[in-house]
Amino acid sequence: MRYRFEFLLFRLVAALATALPLETASRLSGALWRWIAPLLKRHRRALHHLALAYPDMPLAERQRIARAMWETLGRVFAESFHLTELLHSDRIVIEDEDEVRNMFAKTHGFIACGAHQGNWEIAVVVLARLGYSTAGIYQKIKNPYVDEMAKRLREPLYPAGLYPKHPSTALTMLRHVKNGGALSLMADLRETRGVKVPFFGRPAPSTPFPALIAVTQNKALFAAQVVREPGVRFRIAVRPVDVQRTGDRDADIAATTANMQAMFETSIRERPEQWMWGHKRWG
Repeated sequence: MRYRFEFLLFRLVAALATALPLETASRLSGALWRWIAPLLKRHRRALHHLALAYPDMPLAERQRIARAMWETLGRVFAESFHLTELLHSDRIVIEDEDEVRNMFAKTHGFIACGAHQGNWEIAVVVLARLGYSTAGIYQKIKNPYVDEMAKRLREPLYPAGLYPKHPSTALTMLRHVKNGGALSLMADLRETRGVKVPFFGRPAPSTPFPALIAVTQNKALFAAQVVREPGVRFRIAVRPVDVQRTGDRDADIAATTANMQAMFETSIRERPEQWMWGHKRWG
């Protein structure tokens, strides 16, 4: 009954967000999250994480970043109900598009990873626009009704399939990339059983899966950064990740994972208010 009640509320919010114009829905949701979220426990966690990452930053500045972050997350929530509209609009610009096209063309199967910043839901637009049949991995939502609806919203961006995070999914994705497919996934959050690599100067358990495919299958690995700009517009930058290939499998995976997390950290430092600080990144 609780799941059904939550789903009903979710459907009502979805109906409102869908009925409103994209700009209005984004602004309204961002304002609500900016007002409500600082009253919740996760705001304290976000401030704590900002203090860990920026020990010399004044509290007032951490508060400003945290409030701006909640606004960003609120905007992402509302924009998630307009993904198809965003995909076919001129609101998304791929930085150095010809260069990105050439980088992808030199590979036969690759992994593109993003961080939860800007609006991470649209990072895969790069691959869609360049004609790649992309597969994706997502974290299931606990409520099965909400999870199914959220999956349906995202599926049009992943013509090769959107799969839940599960041990069996890893083999499916490995085969997909090995056969020349593109894989898109978020790789900036904590992975309890992952590899501990530096992130803002502290050991952070991170997923080794992208690096594992890149190292063992000799595939290219890319990091994507989504930058939010005024007017619900976005700029996406794609950069190659240095994949270590010394012959020491475990060491190469760890080093490649560290290289990717370092790239995420650099992009987050550029716009800290656009990253999700409320997640338990370090443990």
